[in-house]
Amino acid sequence: MKLSEFDLNDLDFQRMGSWPTPVKSVFAALIFIVIVGAGWWLYVQPKREALAGHEAKEQELLDQFRFKQGKVVNLPELKKQLEEMKELLRQMLRQLPSKTEMPDLLVDISQTALSTGIDNQKFEPGPEVVKEFYAEKPISLRMVGTYHQFGSFVSGVASLPRVVILTMHDISLRPQGAGAPGSAAAAPGELLLEGTVKTYRYVDEDEAAENAASGTAAAPAAAAGGG
Repeated sequence: MKLSEFDLNDLDFQRMGSWPTPVKSVFAALIFIVIVGAGWWLYVQPKREALAGHEAKEQELLDQFRFKQGKVVNLPELKKQLEEMKELLRQMLRQLPSKTEMPDLLVDISQTALSTGIDNQKFEPGPEVVKEFYAEKPISLRMVGTYHQFGSFVSGVASLPRVVILTMHDISLRPQGAGAPGSAAAAPGELLLEGTVKTYRYVDEDEAAENAASGTAAAPAAAAGGG
C-alpha cells in the first residue's frame, strides 16, 4: 500500500503494529524529530549557552592576563619613569619659597597690593597645611580697588623674586557698591574682591622626614598679618 492511498482516519493507535510500513516509518520519523528537538532544547541549548559564557569569561581573563603581563614586563621602565617624574616635581617645587622665606613672601604680597593703590581691608594668613613635598598657606582677603589696580597687583606678584603661586578659593569680585562695607563712599569703578587664596612653599627633605617620623599631616603655623 502506498502512503498516498492510506486514510489517516483509519489509523488505530491501539494496533500500531498493523499499520502499513510506510505509515510506521513516517510516524517513527516524527517521533525521532520530536525527541531530538526536545533534547536539543532542554539539554544541548543550555549547555551551548553555558559554554558561550565560559568562553567569554576565558577571553576576559586572557585579556586581563595579557594586560597584567604587559605591565609586569614594563614595570622596571615604569618605575624609572615614575622616579623621573618625582624628581622633576621636586625640582619644580624647589623653585617655591622655603619655610624661612614664607613670612617675607606674605609681607611682599600685602605690600604689592598696597603699592598698586588697593585698599587691603583684610589680609589674614591662616594655619599652614603640610603635604608630602609642599605646604599650602590659606589667606583670607578683602580688597577694594579698580580693575586696573587688581591687574597691576597680579602682575606685581608674578614679578616677585621667588615663584609665587596663588590659587583662588571661594573668591568673589563685585562692584564695591553691591552691599559691601563702606559702599556709600565707594568711588566709581571700584571693585570688592573677597574670599580665600592659597599660596605654597617648598618642604625640604629634612622637614619632610621629620613630618613623616612624627606622623604630622598638618602643621599649624603662626598667622602673619599684613595690610
